[in-house]
Amino acid sequence: MGFDLTSFTPVEQQELERNVILGTLDQMKAWARSNSLWPLTFGLACCAIEMMGTGGAHYDLDRFGVMFRNSPRQSDVMIVSGTVTKKMAPILRRLYDQMPEPKWVIAMGSCATAGGPYVKSYAVVKGVDQIVPVDVYIPGCPPNPAALIYGINKLQEKIKYEAKTGKKVTDL
Repeated sequence: MGFDLTSFTPVEQQELERNVILGTLDQMKAWARSNSLWPLTFGLACCAIEMMGTGGAHYDLDRFGVMFRNSPRQSDVMIVSGTVTKKMAPILRRLYDQMPEPKWVIAMGSCATAGGPYVKSYAVVKGVDQIVPVDVYIPGCPPNPAALIYGINKLQEKIKYEAKTGKKVTDL
């Protein structure tokens, strides 16, 4: 059953176009998911201080629908912020496996994305993408809170795009 706008006056048509939202159920689920991200607090080094600052009052991630959680079973986003050592890698993977689907990963800082200044160390993983699939990379040493907000916005766009098209987007 279609919706016919021709039976309305031009003023009523404008009012309907301004106030009625049309979309699929998948698009509505993607909108709800992208605007209610619950990241796992997984800070490993100096980038974690910037992540905490982003959640504080000055930047206020709550206005984006981002609420930090302490349990992987209540989280849908893992923000890996800091140096991942080979000793920490199995724990990181275990926490990722405990997160419910759908789940996403943000690699924050040069240490999480590529090993950072410790890349030649025997004990440092050369990028968290060797352990878990990463959806958004945020460069910097350490990246500022605005960069993390930008990365979260990119993840929100990715979630909406994947729901709209049905295609997976790789590495933002």
